[in-house]
Amino acid sequence: MTAPDHYASLLKKLKSRHARAGVVGLGYVGLPLAIAIVRAGYSVTGFDVDPAKVTELSSGRSYISTIPSAGVAEAMATGRFEPTADFSKLGDCDVIVICVPTPLTKYREPDLRFVEETGRTIARTLRPGQLVALESTTYPGTTDEVLRPLLEASGLKCGADFFLGFSPEREDPGNAHFETVTIPKVIAGDGPKALELMTAFYGAVVKQVVPVSTNATAEAAKITENIFRAVNIALVNELKVVFDAMGVDIWEVVDAAKTKPFGYMPFYPGPGLGGHCIPIDPFYLTWKSREFGLPTRFIELAGEINTAMPRYVVERLAEALDRRLGVALSRAKVLVIGLAYKKNVSDVRESPSFKLIELIEERGGAVEFHDPHVPIVPMTREHAELAGRASTPLTAGTLKGFDAVLISTDHDDVDYALIAEGAKLVVDTRNAMAKRELPMDKVVRA
Repeated sequence: MTAPDHYASLLKKLKSRHARAGVVGLGYVGLPLAIAIVRAGYSVTGFDVDPAKVTELSSGRSYISTIPSAGVAEAMATGRFEPTADFSKLGDCDVIVICVPTPLTKYREPDLRFVEETGRTIARTLRPGQLVALESTTYPGTTDEVLRPLLEASGLKCGADFFLGFSPEREDPGNAHFETVTIPKVIAGDGPKALELMTAFYGAVVKQVVPVSTNATAEAAKITENIFRAVNIALVNELKVVFDAMGVDIWEVVDAAKTKPFGYMPFYPGPGLGGHCIPIDPFYLTWKSREFGLPTRFIELAGEINTAMPRYVVERLAEALDRRLGVALSRAKVLVIGLAYKKNVSDVRESPSFKLIELIEERGGAVEFHDPHVPIVPMTREHAELAGRASTPLTAGTLKGFDAVLISTDHDDVDYALIAEGAKLVVDTRNAMAKRELPMDKVVRA
């Protein structure tokens, strides 16, 4: 009797759009991907451990500010999108895409427990003819060395019974110029058959796929992208400190330098790094490189510089309060503008604003925040003590009660003209006031 050809059967399903995809983790990466897969003509089961999210999605509502509810409602209306917290339905899916977090431990080492737990969960219902794709950013070797053994514990063999690939997410929440479908998608597979299946699936969902030779290569490509940003942001942050000591405006310097049409790419300073990727992912490679006895001095130095930025900003704040107002930081009341890690989003993961608040309060200052996208501080692992605080309304009256306004995130829908008029002192880490050509007599850039 001829053995079933699981590869050929799955490839036929993918090309005919008769395959069902499962997306594990319906967050900033998984939810837009699930919607894009539905639009490509596939049926999608979206898995999340949070029943409240499942309820919201089932009602056609998005719980992520950068993902419109209209997209969720459109997906639900097709009848081909099923959000669920029932992971036993993984066995019904022909393709399973893993979009779970990959944070760091408190010792700044990779925390792969979400990937590992998902791998073990998939293994319980794994059947011949399934393709499993990991999208979570991680160090080179994770897909083959960590995920594959967990799946093969089911008794099925990778490359014969089931197939495994890696395709790094490249989402940029709040970026109006790119979306899941228009961002080129790097793809890889554990062997030629897996790569062809990955190509057939993702090629139907996005406009361009970029195949590479191995899963480790795809993993390395993603981590390289994030290290590139982390290192260049660290460089411009260090230049900010140096040029400030010389009385030179770093923002004007960058604007002048970027007029060069070759050999230069502008990066901008800030109060520190935020988001799930840039502050975290470079340390995955740092950790993995120890296995080979190789130092990653550039990456670690960049991390030190970026981590030091909140403390630098608070020092500038304290100095400005003392020199301009004769007020000690220990007696000052400060309004922080922006809790999200970048403008025009509600995502607070790894936001430097948390560290700024903690540092000011450690020195005795009183802090409130205003963020039109974050009405209440959510529960976070690192800053649980701040959870529940509410955003302070930005009015002429409230501004009178603060000694300084500290701009940490330059959301577009903040009334900077009101700040210019009503604040006693503005410490601007984003050049928000100058970009809007507002009066600078009360502004100190940090």
